[in-house]
Amino acid sequence: MASEPADGRARPVPTAIKILIAGGFGVGKTTLVGAVSEILPLHTEEVLTSESMVSDDLSGVEGKTTTTVTMDFGRITFGDNVVLYLFGTPGQDRFWFLWDELALGALGAVVLADTRRLADCFPSIDYFERRETPFIVAVNCFYGEQPFEADAVRNALALDPNVPLVMCDVRDRKSGREVLIALIEHVRSLRLARL
Repeated sequence: MASEPADGRARPVPTAIKILIAGGFGVGKTTLVGAVSEILPLHTEEVLTSESMVSDDLSGVEGKTTTTVTMDFGRITFGDNVVLYLFGTPGQDRFWFLWDELALGALGAVVLADTRRLADCFPSIDYFERRETPFIVAVNCFYGEQPFEADAVRNALALDPNVPLVMCDVRDRKSGREVLIALIEHVRSLRLARL
């Protein structure tokens, strides 16, 4: 049984918000969840094998040695009343059967994009558009650099003008939190527009 505060009033039950972190293989989903989580994140990482290298394109991410095989999980608490639960999705096609289960009850999603492998984020964008799940696109600026302007990336992805696109560095906690705030603000504005 939960303990009550000293003044005898019941504690409010926090609002739980589920957010998906999606994108292609090697884009930084695991890194983002790990950077922003207040708890030690759960990772279901496995070492890439010679068999997986046949199906996993390592172009642009040649140094990658592990891959997520189920999900990543992290948590962020805001004040006493809001808890974000982050679920990083696996990036390879062979694990897509997990996405429908992970997406159940999600408030929205962040689609990470890597301009070295931009086409890898198209399946994630298509998935959330089909499900009518609110999402934003966050361009991971590897090594703190990005050779392309946001408008060029937006045009290359043929994004709807209403889908926010932000630049970020998934290794940086503050940058990662700004991505999550952008998603929540986007979802809020969509809901207000329906009123």
